[in-house]
Amino acid sequence: MPPTRKQERVELHSHLGAAVHPSILWSIAHRQGIKLPSKSYWDFEDMVTMTGLEKNKNLDQMDKNFYHWTELIQSSPDAIEESVKATISGGYRKSNITLHELRFCPMKRNRGGERDLDHIIMSAVWGAEKSMLEYPQVKAGIILMMDRSLTFAQNEIIVQKAIKYQKFGVVGVDLAGPNRKSFSMKRHAALFELARRAGLGVTVHTGEENQLDEMRYVVSEIKPDRIGHGIECVSDPALMAQVVKHNITLEICPTSNLRNSAVKNAAETKTIFRALVKNKVKFAICTDGPEMYKTSIHAEQQFLLQNKILDLRELDKATDWAREASFVQ
Repeated sequence: MPPTRKQERVELHSHLGAAVHPSILWSIAHRQGIKLPSKSYWDFEDMVTMTGLEKNKNLDQMDKNFYHWTELIQSSPDAIEESVKATISGGYRKSNITLHELRFCPMKRNRGGERDLDHIIMSAVWGAEKSMLEYPQVKAGIILMMDRSLTFAQNEIIVQKAIKYQKFGVVGVDLAGPNRKSFSMKRHAALFELARRAGLGVTVHTGEENQLDEMRYVVSEIKPDRIGHGIECVSDPALMAQVVKHNITLEICPTSNLRNSAVKNAAETKTIFRALVKNKVKFAICTDGPEMYKTSIHAEQQFLLQNKILDLRELDKATDWAREASFVQ
């Protein structure tokens, strides 16, 4: 029997900037007096979402065209709280997500230092708590993200904040963002170790777009609990073996990979998943951001099933792996 909306689901990889319904972002923007490029709601919705006919050439284009606006709109304590609450609550109503991890970069929500990071982070935690109060069936946690475009000092502050707010609901740290020549993963290894020693979960965006060498370093030296995307490892059997050895779970986002040109088509998606299954690599099915990509965990499962990429047993196994790999206790 195909997966239904009523089955419990897990979301491990969702960016707040891509997870809020456009109508909510529209209202927040007007409430804060943010000048938008158009006075038409439909133009705005087209601006912050993608259809199957749209593709970014690369992650840089995605970052500039989409996240610029959503991060700007979410850059206040009130906006963050409302965005988090709406995402976790909506995930439960739409796809029965009962275990939900939501991630964002606080440094990209403080208007270059104008807003206080502590207020931003605590507002995210409050949003999660309020959603769980309304829907007690749900468990949720916040992941704070470092970014390749930020300085080492800025990323260090993010890790320190994650440790500070761990007892309030921050469950892990991540690092994301398009490739930057100025960025050194090797230098940031110490920050991941700092987070791990504090008891936080560790995940890293790598192996998504021209990052194979970086992924090899991440797997062998940082040894995170999870890796965001990581699909490039299928070209390197030795790397997949290392992923398995270190019990790392990949957070795979099929529609996002297609929209951002990391994967060409459904046939290539199938090749990737069959290689992971063959090599016994654990993975979770995720959205990356349901509203931006106009998808859901349920829709991702249906896509994989209808294109004969995974079968029902494999989908159930991926859900089990996601639950086991969650940072939420």
